[in-house]
Amino acid sequence: MFVNRRDVQIQWGDCDPANIVYYPRYFAMFDDSTSILFEVAGFSKQDLVHKYGLVGIPMVDTRSKFYIPSTYGDWITIETRIESIKRSSFEVKHNVYKGEALAIEGFETRVLVGRDPVNPDKLKSAPFPAEMVAKFTEN
Repeated sequence: MFVNRRDVQIQWGDCDPANIVYYPRYFAMFDDSTSILFEVAGFSKQDLVHKYGLVGIPMVDTRSKFYIPSTYGDWITIETRIESIKRSSFEVKHNVYKGEALAIEGFETRVLVGRDPVNPDKLKSAPFPAEMVAKFTEN
């Protein structure tokens, strides 16, 4: 599967009074990591809108398993991949490493969404384009 890795330094604003990352901040990092995954794979947000007629890739489910906390100044590596693709939905997995140790596993279910052709004021799920499937499932 296509994988993207990025290093992130934990900032002061990411932390709670106990100086550990406040868990919702990880979900923001995961959202950024999914967007970056698409960008690195060659599918910019402009491509999603103009080339594929999509309006977004909203999250419909998310969860995480936390193993090791991070604190202000720590560097973490977020490894992001699409685990499976269905017609319009897909599963994203984020493995967060602190050094060599697995610190967090994050999971998202997302859906490709475009305008409803019958009523453009409404949104409708859109099929995953074949070239995107090919890119995200390559070894």
